[in-house]
Amino acid sequence: MPAPTNHLKAALKAGKLQQGLWLNLASAYSSELLAGAGFDWLLIDGEHGPNLIPQMLAQAQTIGTRCNVVVRPPVGEVWMIKQILDLGVQSILVPMIESAEHAAQMVQATRYPPEGIRGLGAAVARASDFGRVKDYIASANAEVCLLLQVESRAGLAALPAILAMEGVDGVFIGPSDLAADIGFPGQLEAPEVQAAIDDALRAIVASGKSAGVLTFDPAQARRYAAMGVTFIGVGGDIGLLVNAAAKLLADLRGA
Repeated sequence: MPAPTNHLKAALKAGKLQQGLWLNLASAYSSELLAGAGFDWLLIDGEHGPNLIPQMLAQAQTIGTRCNVVVRPPVGEVWMIKQILDLGVQSILVPMIESAEHAAQMVQATRYPPEGIRGLGAAVARASDFGRVKDYIASANAEVCLLLQVESRAGLAALPAILAMEGVDGVFIGPSDLAADIGFPGQLEAPEVQAAIDDALRAIVASGKSAGVLTFDPAQARRYAAMGVTFIGVGGDIGLLVNAAAKLLADLRGA
């Protein structure tokens, strides 16, 4: 029996639009709730949410197969990638990629030898059903979906080399950090920022890899989809809760 099919990877390879939510609450309960909402994927965020390995595991377990699971580690470190993959997570978004060398290291980290350097601990890992998936090691590499996040001028400079790299399934543009790095912190709508984002997304789409981006504006999300962007973050658990609470209170007081 081989590793489970990564349906997100297959959809992105086929050019199908995949829309999802960021999970920052570090709550298995709210993650399970959102897993039934109908989004294509949920991203457990370890970079800007208090999600460590135990919280990632709990949320991956409660989400189950109702929705594709993506994990963003705090940083792109080999040991961290290994632990996330051993949880059974097959799709990873690595933040702050600024060089071809770092990108290549992340590809290596997601692959078993001889293609990579992932440690062979599958016999005790949830990923292989604790050794019950006998062909896991032989088939796991092909089911990993590696998305790399470019969000700085250095990352944009490295983008052509990253796009030529085998083993990278897609590149995600981080709008907030990119805006700050090019001199417009908090000004995502600045023409210079939008031009940089659009140019990068068009280059990714043209390369044949999946292009990704985050926007909480539905109109902007539709525009990106029309450009051929297939991995789009359209909201997050914290934003949904904060905005709904504020709207409810405003409606009550307005009434």
